Amino acid sequence: MLTGTKTRFNNWWVSRPRHTNSRPLSAAARQARTAWRLQYRDSRESLRRAEQACARALATADPLAEGWARLTRGVHLLRYGPRTDAESDLKRALACFDALGDAAGNILTRAWIARALLLEGRSSEALDELLPLREPGLRVLKEDERGMLLNNIAGCHSMLGQSPQAFAYMYQALHETSAARNRGFDVVLYNNIGFELSQLGDCLEALRYLDQGIERCEQVANPRLTSTLLANRVAVLIELGRHDEAMADVERLLAMPADASGRGQLGARFETMAIAALRAGRADLGADLVARANRLLMDAATSDERIELAVATAELRRTHGDLEGAAAALEQAIPYTTGADAPGPRTPCLLYRVLADLHETLGTPERALAHLRTWQRLHEDRVQRASQARFQAAALQTELLRLRHERDEIDARRRSSERAKQGLEAMNRQLSQKVREVEALQAALRDQAVRDFLTGLFNRRHLNDILPSMLALAERGHEPLGVAIVDLDHFKAVNDEHGHAAGDTLLAEFGKLLEERLRRSDVACRYGGEEFCLLMPHTDAAAVRRKVASLQDAWRQRMFAFETGTVGRCTFSAGVTDSQQTRGSPDVLLRAADAAGLDAKRRGRDRVMVAGDASPQRVEGSTLADTVAGE
Repeated sequence: MLTGTKTRFNNWWVSRPRHTNSRPLSAAARQARTAWRLQYRDSRESLRRAEQACARALATADPLAEGWARLTRGVHLLRYGPRTDAESDLKRALACFDALGDAAGNILTRAWIARALLLEGRSSEALDELLPLREPGLRVLKEDERGMLLNNIAGCHSMLGQSPQAFAYMYQALHETSAARNRGFDVVLYNNIGFELSQLGDCLEALRYLDQGIERCEQVANPRLTSTLLANRVAVLIELGRHDEAMADVERLLAMPADASGRGQLGARFETMAIAALRAGRADLGADLVARANRLLMDAATSDERIELAVATAELRRTHGDLEGAAAALEQAIPYTTGADAPGPRTPCLLYRVLADLHETLGTPERALAHLRTWQRLHEDRVQRASQARFQAAALQTELLRLRHERDEIDARRRSSERAKQGLEAMNRQLSQKVREVEALQAALRDQAVRDFLTGLFNRRHLNDILPSMLALAERGHEPLGVAIVDLDHFKAVNDEHGHAAGDTLLAEFGKLLEERLRRSDVACRYGGEEFCLLMPHTDAAAVRRKVASLQDAWRQRMFAFETGTVGRCTFSAGVTDSQQTRGSPDVLLRAADAAGLDAKRRGRDRVMVAGDASPQRVEGSTLADTVAGE
């Protein structure tokens, strides 16, 4: 059984070149590296070259060639089996890379050893092995190889039901992977992202990624990848009710051999194809596929496979008029929807929806309603998880980007000529400095474009850019987006008596107060003059009102000393609403909050009004700024 090994990656390792000497690669090593690069584009040719390179490496005692050849063959066997042989190859590859001090080979081999743990269902252990590899891997691995490492981490998060993290790593892996090199790994990522989206119920977006992957498969010779993409597309088309369209994919899948030359040993998805066939009216084909699924799965089926097989069996019995038998087949699968080996979100939703339809047809409305409510709860959970996954994946920035292409180019030049080493190192330092300078300048320019220079808050331009997307996200997640318009009271009087510098000070200090008191997810913008706009996700109008009232208390306690005197007990008036209370466009939201703020002004200032509410919130006290003249 494969097990991971903890490794410390110190600065010596991450700064070493990929290979430990400057001599040209041997013919066997070049062949092994070519085999490694071909593994997704042409899996059979990759295996053939890896076996040839391994034989030549053993004959010439070439550990570098042997390491890459065995790694390539081990990864191939993880996909197509037998996995016991994969274990032997991966362990031997790790020994070769350890002896050479080859950081890239070591990291990749450990990443695929961890992948083997994931395939055995040991997701948490696999993640524990992979996460320490991330930092050094991003430093020393090349584009597609970084993508492989990140994709393996994503797979662990996916198996653990952690969709936001899985999406973040998948999208980053796709960013790292170059489709222009046509090595085929981007096809894997299109498939994985499509599969994860289908689990969360975003079928149209899943279909878009799967279609891209299938189109790219035309440029690679990898039947396994093609079959996986087609099977996932069949599942998505079933959810979309496009069963006739799915039959073209079913026929393509049935024409492919379910062995090492085709789909490999991970199952043929007969149960998924059976559902599509039966719903498309192909009863004979559906019955054959159900029988083949029963023979193939036996006792080794996953929960997802058992549930889909139950649905396929029910559909078959329904075609024969045996509605009671169909319902019984589905009821027997209910225990597979929970427990330690719980399936993804897709198949339980499929199961309960079919159960509800069957019991409605059988004339048992109470049971139909109970199953429909269970389906609704599962569906709402999928929607919520999809919303959370998109938000977190979009919010994650480029924390994983550690290596620039320019640095790779400089390293290659440094290795090509020892005589130019010092000059190239100087170029490296200069380039790194220039990159930092340019990145700092770009960041500053981006910040200036969306920031108010006086308060440090976002400006109205940023508000106009971000409000539509925040509103769309809130509506998709069926959650409120709170909005508040805050207007500082008697601000003109401060400017007139103490000067515009004093007014600027008040604006800057109010900006600091907002940054101190608001949540990270909240957005504060200077709306114009002495007006500010606050956006609060997942917050209804009542909660916004309480938050703004606490800001009132804090603002009243501020004292400001100027040469012309002091200003204290400052106040503001505010209007609030939320997207569920005030439905419509972003402009409608802003106008509702603004109107409530004007109402607060008319009622005497120093209070918070909720749009459509006649009872303002106000803490007792003076509504005027206390101004003490200087001597």
